[in-house]
This record gives sequence, C-alpha cells and structure tokens, in this order.
Amino acid sequence: MLKSTSYDGTRSEEATVISRGVKIEGKLSCSGNIRLDGEVQGDISSQGIVIIGENGGVSGQINADSVTIGGKVTGTIRAKDKVVLEAKANLKGDIITKTLLVEAGAIFNGNSKMGNSGSISDSVDTSKPQDSIVK
Repeated sequence: MLKSTSYDGTRSEEATVISRGVKIEGKLSCSGNIRLDGEVQGDISSQGIVIIGENGGVSGQINADSVTIGGKVTGTIRAKDKVVLEAKANLKGDIITKTLLVEAGAIFNGNSKMGNSGSISDSVDTSKPQDSIVK
C-alpha cells in the first residue's frame, strides 16, 4: 500500500501512476510515491516509494526511500531503506541499499552494496577499466 504525506500533513494513499503505454524521456522527480507501468528513459528520483510494475521499464538511475521492481530496469538503484526484486524482475545494474530482497526467479546482473553509509561514487566503481600495455 502506498502512503504519502499530503500538503496539510495528513497521510494518504496517493501515488503518481505512469500507466502502461506511456513513455517518458528525461528526468522524473517526485516528492511522493511513484508506480510505473510504462517506460522511462532517464533518471527517477522520489522521496517515497518507487514501484516498477511487471510491464514497467526503466533505463536510468533510480533514487528513492524504497524500490520494488517487477519489470525491467537497466541502471543503478539507490534506496535508503530497501530494494525488492520480485519474481519477474530483470535488473542490469548496481544496487546500493540497507536491505535487499530477491525473490526466486528474479534476474539480477550487477553489484550490490548493503549498509547504512556510502554513496554511489564511494560504493560502486563506475569507472571504466584502464587499458594496460604488456611489454
């Protein structure tokens, strides 16, 4: 259940929903929760929960309090609280979070860093390997 704080400080069950068939190119930023059943080509930033539905897809970084993936994601995920990879999830990228839950059947190709501290630049080496010349 998605809950966010409304403008008057009360709790509600509202979320920004991006429906199946919708394609967004660019950065997506939200102070609340997001449910994505469409496609995003760009970064997603939320101060709440981000849910990528079974039909959803993201090519870019995701930064949120909590992230649940049921669809396809290519990019780095950073969640303050937890990341859940559901059974039909397909993630190609790195995860930085406090808690990681991977359900049976999920596909995860990348690195994970778990704990309370660290940033993307500190936790995951995103640099390209240097070519070395052997003489």
